[in-house]
Amino acid sequence: MTESVNIAIVGLGQIGNYLYNEINLKKKSIENKTGKKIKIVAISAKNKNKKRRYKINKKIFFDNPFQMIKKNKINILFECIGLSDGISKKIIIHALKNKIHVITPNKALIAKHGDELSKLAESNKVNLEFEASVAGGIPLLQTIKNGLATNQIKKFYGILNGTTNYILSEMEKTNQSFDKVLLKAQKLGYAEPGNPKLDLNGFDAFAKVKILSSLAYKNRISNNKCIMEGIQNIELKDIKIANKLDMRIKLLGISKIIKNKLFETVHPCLVNKDSYIGNVNGVMNAIILEGKPVGETVLQGEGAGPGPTSSSLLSDLISILQENTKYPFGVPFKKRGSIKSFQFNNYVNSLYLRFEVKDKPGVLSFITNRLAKFKISIKRIIQTPDKINKRATIVIISHKTSEINSKRCLQIFKKNKNIIKFPTLIRLFN
Repeated sequence: MTESVNIAIVGLGQIGNYLYNEINLKKKSIENKTGKKIKIVAISAKNKNKKRRYKINKKIFFDNPFQMIKKNKINILFECIGLSDGISKKIIIHALKNKIHVITPNKALIAKHGDELSKLAESNKVNLEFEASVAGGIPLLQTIKNGLATNQIKKFYGILNGTTNYILSEMEKTNQSFDKVLLKAQKLGYAEPGNPKLDLNGFDAFAKVKILSSLAYKNRISNNKCIMEGIQNIELKDIKIANKLDMRIKLLGISKIIKNKLFETVHPCLVNKDSYIGNVNGVMNAIILEGKPVGETVLQGEGAGPGPTSSSLLSDLISILQENTKYPFGVPFKKRGSIKSFQFNNYVNSLYLRFEVKDKPGVLSFITNRLAKFKISIKRIIQTPDKINKRATIVIISHKTSEINSKRCLQIFKKNKNIIKFPTLIRLFN
């Protein structure tokens, strides 16, 4: 007799609703692969009558998600609400305590509470799966947990946010401003229509870096204070100048072990046009892992949207149905230690510095003198005058310098009357 498995979905937004439809469409295929008959027995969301892309069965709708666990025998729960705290965290804890497997795409919650939740899952001998929380449809977490399980990973970097990658690529392609391209991204569903701040300011990518670091280095999720910068200050002018330098701007998430200390960061980088990462455009994500003995591993694919996300959610479902009870982070909670933080002030990079200045004698020498004072040596200068407005754009590419040097140096330029706006800083990717 075929075993039946009862499924509940909490959250019926873009992801949850798409997932609901996918499960209903693929029941037979899943049964053929796993020998298990699945059935959605309960769903819950804020609004029962909201107009959705796919119709829902209102007979199994619960206003209160805790009631559906009380009134049904549920084996697997999908959390698709997306909050880092509140109801998202509460319903997951409640499910795990009731020995219900949990699958979620919620990177904000895993980055913040993953350690606590994984410990709870392990103690109740159920799965907490979150493949869809990082890089959408790319099987990245499974690759680290299983495919590269015996490798020693020392570094990874990549494009972990499709929204920002689309905006930067489209600015270069269309010659349009940041604001115009952002509006286009919102219309296409690549950026949140209301407030896309968490994509643009680097928070989304940084949550993913924290999850990946924990998996890659087998440590607990770090709480380190690090550099987290987004693309809000990137202008079309920077895209054009980068093009002249035979480079592109990409928002990169970077994590590495430096002298046995953990360094994590997210910030815009200038990368060479002929590099692999420099040619990952549009909404694509790409991650490059450096491991021993495997060497370099590259994974690329669509990192956002209901399709890719549901693909990873269903992959987790198949894994649970095949009775693969696993540690959420690849190793037991008690064997995941902590790594000391690398002091980010010692982070070293070459810099792209763009100054908008009044076109007056002595301004360039003032800038170069101040840079020299903080041991920032100049590799290249590009000066573009705007004679009509009596302004000029000065771009300086520096040799490598420390984060603390550049931070202290740039503060000086805040108060100078000949410098029109605070300089734009973009690090060159090492």
